[in-house]
Amino acid sequence: MNDCLFCKIAKGEIPANKLYEDDDLLAFWDISPQAPKHFLIIPKKHIKDPASVGADDAALIGTLIRKAGELAAENGIGNGFRLVFNNGAEAGQTVFHIHLHVLGGRPMAWPPG
Repeated sequence: MNDCLFCKIAKGEIPANKLYEDDDLLAFWDISPQAPKHFLIIPKKHIKDPASVGADDAALIGTLIRKAGELAAENGIGNGFRLVFNNGAEAGQTVFHIHLHVLGGRPMAWPPG
């Protein structure tokens, strides 16, 4: 996607405070954190939202979730963190490239929103 913010970040066209990167995934700190530790993990492949994940994306999304746990542990929140996927504008998705929010470092309330 030529106009996708997260595709541009993944390509290095827009800077981000990177936490992790490999051939398939990029993790970076959220620019508007909602918790003391708040980072995003994105696949470099453009997928619009969770509802658009295809069967051929299952391994990629599984790896993304596994990496979330690893990065949470490496950043001191492995014992308590929240994973959030938003799907669509009504759910609060503002960038239409699937991304996983990883939040921790404070107690989380329930229900979340």
